[in-house]
Amino acid sequence: MTTIRPARITKVLPDSIAAEIGFEVGDAIVTINGTPPRDLIDYQFLCADEILELEVLDATDKTHHLEIEKDYDEDLGLEFETALFDNLIQCNNRCPFCFIDQQPPGKRSSLYLKDDDYRLSFLYGSYLTLTNLTEREWQRIEAMRLSPLYVSVHATEPEVRIRLLKNPRAGQILQHIKWFQQRRLQIHAQVVVCPGINDGKHLEQTLTELASFHTGEVPAVASVAVVPVGLTKFRPSKDELTPVTPEKAQEVIQQVRSHQQQFRQKFDSTFAWLADEWFLIAGEKLPCESEYEDYPQIDNGVGSIRLFIKQFMQTADQLLPPKIKEQKRFTWVVGNAVEQAFQPILERLNSVEGLEVNMQALNSDYWGQNISVTGLLTGHDLLLNLQGQDLGDGILLPSIMLKHGELVFLDDINMKELARKLDTNIFPVAGVEELIKTCIK
Repeated sequence: MTTIRPARITKVLPDSIAAEIGFEVGDAIVTINGTPPRDLIDYQFLCADEILELEVLDATDKTHHLEIEKDYDEDLGLEFETALFDNLIQCNNRCPFCFIDQQPPGKRSSLYLKDDDYRLSFLYGSYLTLTNLTEREWQRIEAMRLSPLYVSVHATEPEVRIRLLKNPRAGQILQHIKWFQQRRLQIHAQVVVCPGINDGKHLEQTLTELASFHTGEVPAVASVAVVPVGLTKFRPSKDELTPVTPEKAQEVIQQVRSHQQQFRQKFDSTFAWLADEWFLIAGEKLPCESEYEDYPQIDNGVGSIRLFIKQFMQTADQLLPPKIKEQKRFTWVVGNAVEQAFQPILERLNSVEGLEVNMQALNSDYWGQNISVTGLLTGHDLLLNLQGQDLGDGILLPSIMLKHGELVFLDDINMKELARKLDTNIFPVAGVEELIKTCIK
């Protein structure tokens, strides 16, 4: 049975309706016009009305009833501790490449939550498989026009997808996409390529069949990202999956590029994109920026490196001075996958007189990966590679290595503890502007 909890408030925006009324952090919304909101989607939908009757619990669990009159669609100015006020819809598949199952035991419990929730897909672009949805949820997606959703397709052939997801319901993917098409709703698809299972002729068929839904005014399949499988040494089945080799990466690049050519002629769009990782594994140059159009699959690592470099150069022109008064030296830690691609950034930073930035491009001993993306580096990896080194004034640490909102790595090592062991300062940097400002402040 689904339990709907009151929506606990974590932030009241200044000068908002909520601030004016006197909402405080710790208050919780129980009902809006008599309906308990299940999630952020319900909250936004219910709050669109001009007259709202709210039942609210304060921090001492005292109930208050409020009536608010406002403009239609005007936001109240509240933020919540979670987007879901009921239970997370968890995954019922057993994909051998699932990252959740490729972690060591004994870490924080949140690392082992397998979500397959359409609401998180709609709100934040996380991927779901569509195998877990009840009839009530399909109806809600249709009624509330929850589109686009982000769907892990992997293969359109029923038997191949069933083999990958270990779930007989996985074979219904084409019927599910037709359901979106009939209702003029959209998905963005991803295909995680597992060598020997869904590559070669299977990838060929998947791309062709997904492209058949890229038609009409509202294409049911808006875009496709082709992503290499990521494996760790903790994966439960060592036999079923094999890592992507540079040769396999080159083969997939060639295969997808020949389709891209056809898609550009037919749709005037690339439609199916290769994740940046393919080029890094293959040792090939990244595509030029114009190939990524409006970056529809940026969260899947499609064009994220090009975009980061572009944003850096634009921001550097505005913020980086020719020289700084006080000499500074930093160690910038990144995954070795981006070592070559980030050389222009490194050169631009080191062109500032008085500033020295040394890049440490690491692979992940923790996960057992020869080529590592930055976000998967752990405290263990930094300790292993940097202990005893002269790290200058400190480490520039991309904050994607840390748990969202906390100073903890994926292996549960605390950043402050790591700084103590390395005997240095660690500066978490989120994005281009923070990277530059940390270097020159």
